[in-house]
Amino acid sequence: MNRRRPPRSASSDELLSTLHDLTSRARREVELHQARVELAEALQREMLPTTLPSLPGLQPAARYTPARGGLDIGGDWFDGFALPDGSLAFAIGDVQGHDVEAAAFMGQIRIAMRAVAVAAADPGEVMSRTNDLLLAADSNLLATCTFVRLDPATRELQSARAGHVAAVWASTDGRAGTTDDEGGLPLGVQSGEAYPVTTRRLSGEGVFVLLTDGVVEGPSYSLDDGLDAVVRLARSRAGEDAEVLADAILGSTEHTGHEDDAAVLVLRHGAVAADGG
Repeated sequence: MNRRRPPRSASSDELLSTLHDLTSRARREVELHQARVELAEALQREMLPTTLPSLPGLQPAARYTPARGGLDIGGDWFDGFALPDGSLAFAIGDVQGHDVEAAAFMGQIRIAMRAVAVAAADPGEVMSRTNDLLLAADSNLLATCTFVRLDPATRELQSARAGHVAAVWASTDGRAGTTDDEGGLPLGVQSGEAYPVTTRRLSGEGVFVLLTDGVVEGPSYSLDDGLDAVVRLARSRAGEDAEVLADAILGSTEHTGHEDDAAVLVLRHGAVAADGG
């Protein structure tokens, strides 16, 4: 008659050895993850501008925060640069995905937009030509974007958007709202797409805020609710420093359960503010 042998008890030395192996493995995994995070953050920093153009009466500020999951890198971006005619260009956008491919595609869009904007007549042409360039590159990704151009002499702001979330404006006299500009399809969807241009003259004192949906939308938080929250925040703090307001807008998303990466670009106007568009 066969009898099952009772299980052998592990010695204390064996238990200590096993614990040491598990601890070493966990430490290596933590170090590998940290290395990946640092690499991703470095790549993201290189992809985004370190400075934004400014002029008397205009203070820009921008912030980016990575997604809570994935590789801590994503396709949200912002940009700002001067054009040969003396006007200033600003853009914000969101590429689908949260990986290195999305970040690389974001870099392609930024480069394409900067190249196209030098010769384009208006933001709508910038969008259309960038869209065609991206489609010619045969990428399977798409992106939403808003591109604006500010004429320092006339305070005229032209804007065009490609499937992107509305902008928020607020003035120090208590007025505030969102822009409801007509737009086109996201970049990378259809060749020959036209992007209507909206022109508004900025006057007074206040802010014009470009943002991505990661700022205003979450798993249990609707886009409309998020935009309303930013409108209220911008109205109450329209006279504050642009850097402070940018931090406040990103900080306001903590309670919403947002998991996407997020970007915000604030244009603080001393002698310039959105007129309601």
